[in-house]
Amino acid sequence: MRPGRLAVVFEPGEPPRTGAVSFYDPAGAGLSAEFDRLGEHGELPLALPGSGRVVARPVPVRTVPVGDAVRQLVALRDAEELTPAAAFWSAVAVTGLHLAARGRLLPGVSPDGYDAWRVGPFDVADVERVRALAAAMPTEARAVPLDPTAERPRLPDPEGLVRAFLDAVADTLPRTPAAPWLTGDPRFTSENPVPSDDLRDWAREVSAGVDTGLRVALRLELREHRDTAALTAVVRMRSLADPTLVSDAAALWEGDEHGLGERATFEAMLAVRRAAAVWPPLGRLLDDAAPVSLDLFDEDLVDLLGGAEARLAAAGIDLQWPPQLSRDLHARVLVSTPPEPPAEVATHLRGAPPMPLSWQLTLAGAPLTEAEMDLAAKSGPIVRLRDRWVAVGPELARKARDRQLPPLAAYDALGATLIGSTLVEDERAEVVADGWLGALRERIAEPAGGPEPLEPPAGLRGTLREYQLRGLRWLQRMTSLGFGGCLADDMGLGKTVTVIALHLRRQADPATVGPTLVVCPASVLGNWEREIHRFAPGVPVHRFHGAARSLDPAAGGFVLTSYGTARLDAHVLAGPRWGLVVADEAQYVKNRLSDTAKALRRIPARARLALTGTPVENNLAELWAILDWSTPGLLGDSAAFRARWARPIEVDRDAATVDRLFRLVRPFLLRRRKADPGVAPELPPKTVTDHLVSLTGEQATLYRAVVADVMAEIRASSTAIARRGLVLKLLVGLKQVCNHPAHYLKQPHGALTGRSEKLQLVDDLLETILAEDGGALVFTQYVQMGRLLHRHLTARGVPAQLLHGGTPVPQREEMVRRFQAGEVPVFLLSLKAAGTGLNLTRADHVIHYDRWWNPAVEEQATDRAYRIGQTKPVQVHRLIAQGTLEERIAALLEAKQGLADAVLSGGESPLTELSDAELLRLVQLRDER
Repeated sequence: MRPGRLAVVFEPGEPPRTGAVSFYDPAGAGLSAEFDRLGEHGELPLALPGSGRVVARPVPVRTVPVGDAVRQLVALRDAEELTPAAAFWSAVAVTGLHLAARGRLLPGVSPDGYDAWRVGPFDVADVERVRALAAAMPTEARAVPLDPTAERPRLPDPEGLVRAFLDAVADTLPRTPAAPWLTGDPRFTSENPVPSDDLRDWAREVSAGVDTGLRVALRLELREHRDTAALTAVVRMRSLADPTLVSDAAALWEGDEHGLGERATFEAMLAVRRAAAVWPPLGRLLDDAAPVSLDLFDEDLVDLLGGAEARLAAAGIDLQWPPQLSRDLHARVLVSTPPEPPAEVATHLRGAPPMPLSWQLTLAGAPLTEAEMDLAAKSGPIVRLRDRWVAVGPELARKARDRQLPPLAAYDALGATLIGSTLVEDERAEVVADGWLGALRERIAEPAGGPEPLEPPAGLRGTLREYQLRGLRWLQRMTSLGFGGCLADDMGLGKTVTVIALHLRRQADPATVGPTLVVCPASVLGNWEREIHRFAPGVPVHRFHGAARSLDPAAGGFVLTSYGTARLDAHVLAGPRWGLVVADEAQYVKNRLSDTAKALRRIPARARLALTGTPVENNLAELWAILDWSTPGLLGDSAAFRARWARPIEVDRDAATVDRLFRLVRPFLLRRRKADPGVAPELPPKTVTDHLVSLTGEQATLYRAVVADVMAEIRASSTAIARRGLVLKLLVGLKQVCNHPAHYLKQPHGALTGRSEKLQLVDDLLETILAEDGGALVFTQYVQMGRLLHRHLTARGVPAQLLHGGTPVPQREEMVRRFQAGEVPVFLLSLKAAGTGLNLTRADHVIHYDRWWNPAVEEQATDRAYRIGQTKPVQVHRLIAQGTLEERIAALLEAKQGLADAVLSGGESPLTELSDAELLRLVQLRDER
């Protein structure tokens, strides 16, 4: 039985913190020893309903102090199965924590004279919450009778019991060394009851005006006089003991029924005096024998709209505005631009002067005219606008009067318009744009939307799927405006054919005609050439690659080159005027300081397009590098981006900043996943299985030895740099031990069979896969391990081939052809060399022999098989050495999976910052921990 299947009761204590919570089995079966951790064993007389008359009978329970019980009860709120009593007290415990977090705590003295915190003061919502909880209390939750010996047991009052529990929570939580700073007395820190009768008068004074007596509330009424209007504040009184009880002050002085008690008039004068200390104009009420209303002057209303309302609310003084007075007047920032757009929007934005900004007032969302703005600026706090009375605060009047704001750089103005807000005078303000900038925002804000027709180009041989047509529409829209973009679809969703269609569409427009340069990994040059011949037959294709390369940018054609060649011959590639430059697998240029990234920036083009399934692998700087190449100027320079976006998101985890960055980059980055509705419904299912394998005796011995030896070196290291190097040495060594002893010991010709459970599992998996005429991709991040696997499989007669970073391009293409043709059913692949770009849909099994510690990279490798064109279900096998760091890292990766598209710490680098103790806990074999 889980704790959630137990019922719960509460017994108040004196003082409140000595109360106790008891768990019991409502089925009457008693509690087994496994529940000893819940609390002390005992029996409690409970009056439980059953067959016949209700009587109090002893029930086995586990009793827990309130402080411990709160943690257990709060933990139950996410449980799938709960008894009504457990669910009830869990809800009450959460309410108690919320009240404490809001500072609803008062020091006092209990009835028996002990120091005691209690919950309070309550507002209306708190009282309603307590009453709602009391009304929902199940009988089992208050089954402790007031008198267990009575013939008819009487149960405690539900509301009183809820309040007693909340007091017990309040009396438990604040007992910390900080308590004397709140009370001025050290007695309120002790968990043991301390006699405190001498504080009773002090506690009464603390409570006076806080949760006893009355509190002022104000109802404002509008008085119209021809073309002017004014307000009268009608005084109301609210009971602090029961905040739901409220009455006009006039009823007190006229002797009407009000329900506020015999001392109501006296308490009302005290309440008015306290309210006047918060807002001085209320002091004029004290001149009246019966303070029931107050006519407000313009300066009173200006003060009220200028900040006094917030002060009154903070003091618990409610303010009710008249329904005839609109408070829908707001200010926003307007970016002003001419109605006609410039010839090339993106080019204009890069060189345009700063754009003018001004304040614009809106009424119910509709902008005011210039004349209306002048009226709001010059009139009093209440003005007649559009046949209604409108409240104009002093800040709104100032903004209507002083409308002009400092101009904003053009790209910053675009960004503010897309985000919908910007910082003005150190406060965030809404931003809109008129003219061509407003029209541009409407056109590009939704990447997959827009009025353009979904028509593929005439020269395309093949049918585009609907999501590919939407992608084509987005690409054509952005590149026609001169912007670049990042097509960040999942691997295998057809980015290549979408770009081919874009090229054909651009050749049909004289303004965008020109050759397209594709820069990609060398391993996918052949794939690009095949896809172009397949989907756009007749379009010239030229490879700028190899020792005898020459450049031939045929008009209307494609030029294909590798990142390595582009780095070496950037000056040659910078010669032609490219219509479009495409960076395929753009994560290759995620490091802005790399020679490859610098070379790519030197190649001019009308538009630039980045293709990648992982726009962010490790940090947001990679996103900046990609978008700063495709759309330079959008995100500012790298230092500004780091300060404005990366640090608040990666360090502070600021959700509001994440949302603003999403709004900014959304028009320039189109991201679709295979799992998104309507994207790839024809894809077969994918199943991911984690296989936990044990270490052999040899592996376990090696593992312990590596941990002991390298940890000793780490503890003795004298510099941070040396320590980081040793940590990486430890992690890599342990991963190699988990793979195979021969891998760690560097035995390229040593015996393989019987020394690694991972290798044995690969044999077992492949035996089944090949028997079913399947195809398998086996990924490893180590070329040496790939060679060991190749030697092992060849010795067993299993047809296999190995592709790694040193494999020549022609040989790679032949390997892909042979695998796709079914000539070689097992493809061993180096993760870094073959994790992207290849189309290997012949495989229906993907085996990750050792895991790359970045889920995005691992997903890319899996997508070599799980992509458009795959017709068979795909099974993904991840091999994990049980009890080792591999298993613990796998758990961490699972927890981080939801962050893969935001900030993702990749590889081993973050682990180098662990302390020695944390590192040892990570790497020790489980049976040694």
